Amino acid sequence: MVTLKNLGKSYGDQVLFEDASLQINQGDRFTLVGANGSGKSTLLRILVGQEEADHGEILLRRGFTAGYLPQENAPVSAAAVLETSLSDSEDHDPRTEARAKAILMGLGFKTADFDRRVDTLSGGWAMRAAMARLLLTAPDLLLLDEPTNHLDIDALFWLQRFLQTYPGAVFVISHERGFINAVSKAVVALQDRTLKVYHGDYERYLAERAAEKERKVAAWKRQQDEIADMEDFIARNRVRFSTASRAQSMIKRLEKLERLELPAEEKAVKIRFPQPVRTGVRVLALNKACKSYGDLKVYENIDLELERGWKIALVGHNGAGKSTLLKLLAGEIAPDRGERTLGFDVRVGYFSQHREGRLDPEKTVLQEAQSVNRLNGDLFTRTVLGTFLFPGDTVFKKTAVLSGGEKSRLALVKLLLDPPNVLLLDEPTTHLDMTSVDALIDALKEFEGTICCISHDLYFLNALADHVAHVENGKVTWYPGNYEYFKHRQARWHEENPQAVDLPPSEEKLPPGRAAKSSAKDAKLSAKRRAKIEEEVLTLHERLEALATQLGDPELYSDYAKVQALGTEMEQVQARLQEAEQELSGS
Repeated sequence: MVTLKNLGKSYGDQVLFEDASLQINQGDRFTLVGANGSGKSTLLRILVGQEEADHGEILLRRGFTAGYLPQENAPVSAAAVLETSLSDSEDHDPRTEARAKAILMGLGFKTADFDRRVDTLSGGWAMRAAMARLLLTAPDLLLLDEPTNHLDIDALFWLQRFLQTYPGAVFVISHERGFINAVSKAVVALQDRTLKVYHGDYERYLAERAAEKERKVAAWKRQQDEIADMEDFIARNRVRFSTASRAQSMIKRLEKLERLELPAEEKAVKIRFPQPVRTGVRVLALNKACKSYGDLKVYENIDLELERGWKIALVGHNGAGKSTLLKLLAGEIAPDRGERTLGFDVRVGYFSQHREGRLDPEKTVLQEAQSVNRLNGDLFTRTVLGTFLFPGDTVFKKTAVLSGGEKSRLALVKLLLDPPNVLLLDEPTTHLDMTSVDALIDALKEFEGTICCISHDLYFLNALADHVAHVENGKVTWYPGNYEYFKHRQARWHEENPQAVDLPPSEEKLPPGRAAKSSAKDAKLSAKRRAKIEEEVLTLHERLEALATQLGDPELYSDYAKVQALGTEMEQVQARLQEAEQELSGS
């Protein structure tokens, strides 16, 4: 269907790729990966004719069609959302319109949004409208550059299912491992200025890359030993008359030897951000909070409490109110009724993808990063900026010329260079590559404050979260553990309650050592009995922490029986903990 033969592309002295070849056939599912700046987006633009290769050729099947979705900055117009989705379709019959509506709803639009003008939408929703238009046209080859950047979890899952059954070929750039594994049959690596196909999922690609590197290092070492032996022979024998001719022959062999190169060491970036001031145990609470938008009631008398050190994933369906809840916690919006309470010495930091007006357009990237209240050295600041995709001289760009994604990354850098002790993050991994996501995860794991985040990157959520707060129908249900454990508990509960329409019961995990609430009924327990129960409560909390840690390991979920056993034990521990705490409170 499409054949790339010996493509080459350079910008000045920077060679992106040379002699890059690839065959794309009907039904292929490829994910293109490579280091930031290696030329992935450039390759997609060459495939659709928006740029030209310096050399090589692209052979296309007769009648072939391709559709391209850029990473950001989709064209916007005064047309309505539904009209935009239909604009590239030849037929506007009822069947096509129904399919357009189904795609739009899959991407998160509501029927009330169909008549909204695209130029009134945020950049992320405008990108969704552009994606709907592309998916509806169903070209032979879909070229998608980071398509999940502007999606929530529901829309991401819908897109995964759509692409899995797509009749044409799919060639996608993505940094999200779960999405890659769900959609792709092979990984195409843009490395060493060429393209190489690795069949299988992303983990297999990593394993094969590691094995290749080991083989190359071993071959290099063998050649170095051989060279050392040859040089030693030459040094010992070139002055002897009897062996001089052999030495000269060895010199010629050595000169003609094609020397292997040691594979470049891939730097694993490790950043430890400054640690914040320690807070009290209870850091942030909503008490009887209510929030409505017109006639839409989002929350009614909601009570919510965050505690020091929790790392919380806020999940729920599109429109459930996750972003509203995060804004209420951040103080970005006020509740209609009820109150928001901060704990002792708490300083809250809120990150949103939409950062209009938050950066000084006259400052450079480096100056903006250094404008935080904490004094950080140039080397550290530039290292952090490099990790978040501002390498080299790009730190001297004015913020006025940055793209939306670059502004978002710079805002995240500023927040992390002077972190508050409560971080509220809305989609922090958008516009980051895999290396940057890994660095962010490592830094946030070591962060001693409290984190509450919304993300569609399940790899990020599973690696970071030790609590999941599920938002649905104006309620919040707590689960200990990461997103995988939350999904396991949801699936199990719905299997056991197939007719239920209510939410699963809360599995809220209290932090270790929380003192039982005092009451006048305390006297009903003897001092000896109270001491024994308090000791048991501490032990139960410690066991819950240990179980949550085990359930936070993604590798565990290859053994369903073990997951089931740990989940059952956790239920038993929680039941006993509730009994013990009720006894302490005298109820």
